Amino acid sequence: MPEGSPLTWSVADLMSAYASAELSPVEVARDALERIKAVDGELHAFITLDEHGTLAQAEESERRYRDGEARVLEGVPISVKDAFHQRGLATSLGSLHYKDQISEADSGVVARLREAGAVFTGKTNTAEFGQSATTDNLLGPDTANPWDPARTSGGSSGGAAASVGAGMSTLAVGSDGGGSIRIPAAFCGVFGLKPTRGLCSDEGGFQAMTEFVSPGPIAHSAADARPMLEVLADRSYTRQLFRPLSIGYCPRPENRAVHPGVVEVTDEAARLLEGLGHRVEQVDLPLGGWVEVFGPLVLEDESRERAHLLDRPEMLTDYERRSLEAAQHLDPADVERARRDLPAYRQQISDIFLGYDVILTPATAVPAFPLGQRPKTIDGQKVDWLWGAFPFAVPFNVAGTPAASVPAGLVEGLPVGIQLVTPMHTEARLLDIAQSLEELLNFPKEQAFLRWDQASVAVASSPVKS
Repeated sequence: MPEGSPLTWSVADLMSAYASAELSPVEVARDALERIKAVDGELHAFITLDEHGTLAQAEESERRYRDGEARVLEGVPISVKDAFHQRGLATSLGSLHYKDQISEADSGVVARLREAGAVFTGKTNTAEFGQSATTDNLLGPDTANPWDPARTSGGSSGGAAASVGAGMSTLAVGSDGGGSIRIPAAFCGVFGLKPTRGLCSDEGGFQAMTEFVSPGPIAHSAADARPMLEVLADRSYTRQLFRPLSIGYCPRPENRAVHPGVVEVTDEAARLLEGLGHRVEQVDLPLGGWVEVFGPLVLEDESRERAHLLDRPEMLTDYERRSLEAAQHLDPADVERARRDLPAYRQQISDIFLGYDVILTPATAVPAFPLGQRPKTIDGQKVDWLWGAFPFAVPFNVAGTPAASVPAGLVEGLPVGIQLVTPMHTEARLLDIAQSLEELLNFPKEQAFLRWDQASVAVASSPVKS
């Protein structure tokens, strides 16, 4: 069996150990709960635990392995972003307004994972209503980064990414309406994939960024994300034989400021892809126009779903309150124009793929920054507060295309992700090229695991105080 905590093993190794009875899903579930209790006081990745429910799922998985009835994700520990409904537990949506609202049923994403045999480790922290690229809200401390708890995990699926990055869960389910899977995946040194819009349904789920959002997997690797995406999309993504692809590489999309170390890591990824036999060509991507589409349609959503919450503004984060206030002054003509321009923007991005099979960019403009301190300048250039640190994800939410962040290297000891994008409904291609690149990159994910291994052991072995 592999070394280290089973929570850091690949899905294939974990399920193989279950199938051979070398390891029990109950043992691993208990390990997950103990590790969360030991280290999450510093990371704040989890909002809610359900020990009884977690162990009951694990016991069912153990029985199924014994009886030869194992399902696709049988016994695999998976954390659930607190933007998805899990029956019997509160779904806070990162908000004081909903912190005690108990979900009566699973939403579609959770129901599929449950049916596939997942063992849910807990509900993970999120930005309020998913409206920030960092995971901070009024429910408690910000979610911290497993590589350096003084820094952000990103957002809004920051709790999900941190749960995997620190080895508290094998997989996590997040959602991505404006980078909310890829940004925290890049900051936390894990793999995150936003599928084609509409591919993965969440029936009965939370509504926000409805034109742009997709549920998706966060994992240690593309290989681990593959079976989870198959469950969410209800289709197979078997790895295909290698074929050379045409890759359009843009190190500074829209001529935005990027940390030199991030460019260096992305350059190296481009060289590795070229070494694999792909044709890599530097290109100036025509991405302009996404801001004018994204902003009005997101604000319209917020106004429709949550304008009533302005009656209690003290219960809202500053960023959500400002969004709702801005939505009240939204010009209907801007909304109409955005809705009209959305198909044209999607065609604009689709046309890029007439010349390229894959797009390569940095996933973020910087590595993870200190908690509460978004950068004002990057590489000597002033950047805006909202998008400066992470401007490269949203264009592909507006376009509706699948996109992934792949951990590609370290800058000043912090993870850096590269972004791979493919045309709509080509998730198989995206997973294949990400997996082939990961096998060359040899990203040192064990550095974060070992930090929290040591913290977990220290807590477990400390004397009980009376």
